[in-house]
Parts: sequence; C-alpha cells; structure tokens
Amino acid sequence: MPRPDDDDLFQSSTMTFGEHLEELRGCLVRATAGLAVAVLLGFFVAQPVVKLIEEPLRRALGHYYTKRSIETFDAWKPRGDGPPLPYSREEVVDAVERHGLTFELREVHADRLGRVLDGGGERTATGFDAGALVPLFLWQPLARDSRVSITTLSAQEAFGIYVKAALLVGLVLAGPWIFYQLWTFVAAGLYPHEKRWVRIFLPISIGLFLAGVCLAFFFVFDFVLDYLLQFNEWLGLDPDPRISEWLGFVLVLPIGFGLGFQLPLVMLFLERIGIFDVETYAAQWRIAVIVIFVVAAILTPADPYSMLFLAVPLCLLYFGGLAICRWMPAADPARRQPATKASQ
Repeated sequence: MPRPDDDDLFQSSTMTFGEHLEELRGCLVRATAGLAVAVLLGFFVAQPVVKLIEEPLRRALGHYYTKRSIETFDAWKPRGDGPPLPYSREEVVDAVERHGLTFELREVHADRLGRVLDGGGERTATGFDAGALVPLFLWQPLARDSRVSITTLSAQEAFGIYVKAALLVGLVLAGPWIFYQLWTFVAAGLYPHEKRWVRIFLPISIGLFLAGVCLAFFFVFDFVLDYLLQFNEWLGLDPDPRISEWLGFVLVLPIGFGLGFQLPLVMLFLERIGIFDVETYAAQWRIAVIVIFVVAAILTPADPYSMLFLAVPLCLLYFGGLAICRWMPAADPARRQPATKASQ
C-alpha cells in the first residue's frame, strides 16, 4: 500500500508519453551538469590519477621483462671455446626476483677494453677474434629500465591523456549522481507501491557498479595484460605501449564490468514490477547464459580472459538474482499485475 505521507520526489504515480519525455530531458540535463562539475574537479587530480592508471601496465611490463631476463640467461650459449657467463643461474634469479634488477647481456673483448682504459696499446691486423669475446652484464634497477617506460608519440598526446584522466575521474565521481537521475526517471512512471523498490535499488545499484569497476581495475587488468604480453613473447616482439591506448582500455573495461554487475538488480526489479517471474528466469537460464557471453564479448576487448572474467561472474550473478527472487517474494502478488500500466 502507498504511504499516506508519500510526498517526496516520487510523488507522481502515472505519466503521459509527453511527460515521460520531459522527465527524461530533465534527468539528462541534471546528469550532464553533474558530470561536467565532476570533470572540472577531475582536472585538479588528473596527474596522480595518470600515475595510478599507469601502475598496472608498468607492473605487467616489469613481470614480462623480469621473465625475459631469466630466459635470456638460459638461452645464451658461449662462442666455441669462449668463456662462460660470469654469474650462475641462482645469482641471476636472486638479482632479478629479489632485488628488482634487469640486465642486458653484451659481449666485449676484455683485453681490448683493458687497453683502452690504460690509454693505448698496439693492435695487430689479424682479423676479428670472435672466440675471444667475453660476456658482459649491464645491470640496472627495473624502475629505470627504458623498456618499462610508457611512451607518447606526439607533443599534444600528453594533454589528451590529461583530459581523459579528468574524464575518468569525473565518471567515477558523478557515477552515483547519474545513477540517481536514472532511477528517478524510472520511478517517475511507476505506481507508489513500486517506487519503494527504487529507493532500495539505488544504493545497491551504485555499490554493484563500484564493485565491478574495482574488480576490473585491481584484479582483471593484471591477468589480461599478462595474457596479451604473452603474444609478444610468442611472436618475439618487444612491447612498446602508448599511454593513450592504455587509457582507452582502462576506460572501456571497468565501465563494462560496472554495467554488467547490475544484472541481479535488474532481474529483481523486473520481477517486482511483473515484467518477468521466477519461473521464466529458471526456465530460460540456458538462453540467459548464451546472452551473457555475447554481451561480455561486446563489453570487453577482444581477448578471452577479460570476456571470461566478466561472463563467469555474470552467470553467478544471474543465478544469485534468481535465488533472491525466490527467497524475497513480493509481499502482495496482486501488486505485480498492473505494472505495465505505469506509462499510460
């Protein structure tokens, strides 16, 4: 039953088509204004955000070149009867994994290097002595390895990165406000007994969106990047990532996860207003799983890891939404009958 003092922003019970359009326009204007304010605030914190966004990529590149360093050691073979490497494998692994160092393996003529350092020495024209080359390790901290740095290819690209970082901050900050406007528009065309679910769904919707974003940023990125860098290793290519391309990846994947995590909430909402029922959800689960995998492939980049990391949780969330609909039945089933009249 509607409450007698229901005089808040959800006061209207039914709306005409024109009133729906007017309400939608107002919600879009308010959501856009909130996003603009949040983006302006984002310009003040964009620089540390860029550093934060770079961290998963730097970490993945560090793991990649750490592994490559050990593989370089294992693959090296002396020339003929030349001298062996000056380090054992255990020493190299200790330096790379425990002390965070990388190296470049070069070969030099040690006797010629000594002559140069001593200031001279006679040289005989006997040809190049490849068998006398001595392996030389050039060590450096991983953080100073140029291969781990993230590059830009034009002067104006850095400014574009700064703007995109501000936009990302704006989307995160304005997310709750945008979801509030969305649910306000939905609630404006519902009956009072249906609007109470909007008040419950709004904070849960924001929480699920943030959970999906955090899952993508703090967990999925590492697996996806490691998987993608394996192709560079397989093809024998050294990655040279650009920050602008990586930032586009950062924008797409978390938003896809955040939107996908709304699934159980949408299921419960549609069940409460009578669009679907529990029996339909239970009978059509196979079709739902297929649709989930298709949607996951659309919302994520073209790699199987990110698709699976989204599709598998969504399948679990689908059955979780089904369980919630079973365990939280509507208090009065008769309320669900006229749900489709809300927009009349």
